[in-house]
Formats: sequence, structure tokens, C-alpha cells
Amino acid sequence: MNTPFKKIAQSLQDALPGDLADEVRSNLKILVEASLQKMNLVTREELVVQEKILARTREQLETLLARVEALEKDQQ
Repeated sequence: MNTPFKKIAQSLQDALPGDLADEVRSNLKILVEASLQKMNLVTREELVVQEKILARTREQLETLLARVEALEKDQQ
């Protein structure tokens, strides 16, 4: 699988002398990691856990709404 980023990285590596290419790669990696940390991203596992919590909360809400509707019908 050749992504555009891999193609760009390979082109840079081919064009630059070995030591310079390694330095550019290292600096770019540090820059990307710093940018990602600023974005306040979550891991896949955290996302899956939150999706499960949301699904359970929705189920509970639907159950409660049905109970409220039933109680309102009984009062009328």
C-alpha cells in the first residue's frame, strides 16, 4: 500500500543525502507528533468504549421515554 505520504517521503529520501534525509525525517516526525498531541485526539479503544456507553445510554433513554409515555396515557 503506497500512500501519498510514503511517496513523498521516498522522494525526499531519494533526493537528499543520507544524513540529511534522516535528519529531515526525524524533524518531520517530531513536528507531526507535536501537532497530533495538540489536536486532543483519542485512541481507537477509547472511541469504542465511548460508543458502547452512548449506545447503552440511548437504550436507557428510550426505555425511560416509553415508561413516561405509558404513565401519561394512564393519567388521561
